[in-house]
Amino acid sequence: MKSLTALGRTSTSALLLGACLIVSAPQIEARVMPITATFNPDPSNPQKNEFRNTTPNQGFCRNYPAICKTHNIFSLRSHVGNVPFGGPILPNHQDVRQGAMIKTPAAWRSLTVLNRDTGELAEVEIRIAGLGGVHNLSNDVRQLTGETNTNMAHSVLWGGTSWQTAPSPCVAIGPNNQYGFTGYQFFWLTPQETVCAKQAKFLIPGFNFSYLDFTYELRTPDPLKMSTGVYTGTQVYTIGPGGDFDLGDIVVPSDNIIQLDFTLTVEHTLKVEVPPGGNRVELVPQGGWQAWLQQGRRPTRLFRDQTFNISASSRFKMKLECEHTQDSRTCSLREPVSGNFVPLNVSVSLPRGLSDASGRVVERRPLLMDGSGTELFQPAFYVERRPGTLHFEIPSREVEQMLQPGHQRQYSGTVTVVWDSEV
Repeated sequence: MKSLTALGRTSTSALLLGACLIVSAPQIEARVMPITATFNPDPSNPQKNEFRNTTPNQGFCRNYPAICKTHNIFSLRSHVGNVPFGGPILPNHQDVRQGAMIKTPAAWRSLTVLNRDTGELAEVEIRIAGLGGVHNLSNDVRQLTGETNTNMAHSVLWGGTSWQTAPSPCVAIGPNNQYGFTGYQFFWLTPQETVCAKQAKFLIPGFNFSYLDFTYELRTPDPLKMSTGVYTGTQVYTIGPGGDFDLGDIVVPSDNIIQLDFTLTVEHTLKVEVPPGGNRVELVPQGGWQAWLQQGRRPTRLFRDQTFNISASSRFKMKLECEHTQDSRTCSLREPVSGNFVPLNVSVSLPRGLSDASGRVVERRPLLMDGSGTELFQPAFYVERRPGTLHFEIPSREVEQMLQPGHQRQYSGTVTVVWDSEV
């Protein structure tokens, strides 16, 4: 919050007898993984109203950051050493579920995040954009296929294309030739929520994954429309046959759930800078006092425009606080000798990029004690040290009674202009 001060300005018991039947439900294990993102305005790029993903990369994107940067993806690692061998996989199986397959929740899903302090809600969207890891064979691939060359054996096992070539619509990315006698590293992008499967051409007694890496894409809300604070929410996925993450019927992870815990932090800026001496406002006629002092020409208005610089990335509201007032809306100035009061009109003009709730520009918008009319101003982008103006003026009808020949009078008062980010 910033302010500008201006001068001229309920027990029941029961016995129950019966039988008890205890039913034991299967235990559900979950992999809980945090995802964090932060917004704070960037003065060097004020038009960028986006969250920055602050979740440390694990797995694929940690090992191959350049590849992930190219595809604008991030990765997490789950189920390390926690996917037991399944099988067998029969040669030339017709049911994809009896072989090696993957399906991810690639379609966009929405979740709600909640501001811990204010209860404000916002929507986040996420899709799983890829899945990878290392697949393991129970036997040496050369033993399974009869091929002596390891690379060729991996290719022959799957009908002429190794795991470096993804079945459509999946797309393989990553380095080539990351394989061993019993394993093959791969990473497939999943642009659609559908099955991508490999058909084995030889008997595989056992098959599993050493670990699973998955990559995700986020759509975050417009941070300029969110209040400062920490927002949290959870997205839960099932993993297993028929689940959100589906690896077919051969590979069944011991964990049933992948839970993503989101923490979005919004750090806004609202800063108002008044030039040195700008907190003391003197109201004067157009052109100064010379025409009145030398020629007796009564001025028609007394006013002062006071500039300020504002930096804002958040919504805010404005209002007045007054030392003197004759009503419940506006401030007044007082002349101590006569005890007379005169109303003081205060209005504000805001720079480009800041508008009201209806998207209208803010030009000489009246400032009142109850804050009506200035309940919400909002940025279209981060405004960094842009000039605005406070307009102070005595209504012209009051000027005549203030100025009487031969009488020296001074009207004064304290006016506080409040910028409040708690909207």
